[in-house]
Amino acid sequence: MTSLTLATLGGGCFWCLEAFYQRVNGVEAVTSGYSGGHIDNPTTERVYMGDTGHAEVVQLSFDPKLISYEEILEIFFVMHDPTTLNRQGYDVGSEYRSVIFFHDKTQEETAERVTNGFATELWHDSIVTQIVPFEKFWPADDYNQDFYNSNPNVGYCQVIIDPKLQKLRQKFAAKLKP
Repeated sequence: MTSLTLATLGGGCFWCLEAFYQRVNGVEAVTSGYSGGHIDNPTTERVYMGDTGHAEVVQLSFDPKLISYEEILEIFFVMHDPTTLNRQGYDVGSEYRSVIFFHDKTQEETAERVTNGFATELWHDSIVTQIVPFEKFWPADDYNQDFYNSNPNVGYCQVIIDPKLQKLRQKFAAKLKP
């Protein structure tokens, strides 16, 4: 029995990150939620008020024998824009910031290395991704879980997520589930 590893990442709307990582081989579970804030049990409505300090994140359980934390981060940096402070496309606010919440020293070191190497080489503008210690994760409500798979015909999914999934298939075909 393989033990799973956790990763907690914020890169804009959690619906996008959830849709990507659900398709990656070795990722066993993806939960949308919030981290990095200063209140307990934040609701979606409260987070969107912009005063809780939380970021929209996904928490991944993955098998490090099938995909490494470094590979998880490489996908992260290809699939969102880590150069825009508190924004991804039309989503604006600190809840949409680019952030890596590391769970241990090895993850911190890997995040620093991938950010300063891979991401810096990939993007021409300065990387604004925060690398901070993980403290707590609060799952979002049921409506926000598995959103893309449950709502593929919603406009946001078709206009925003579908092109990103196409990019995922082009850039990481070998890493996707069959």
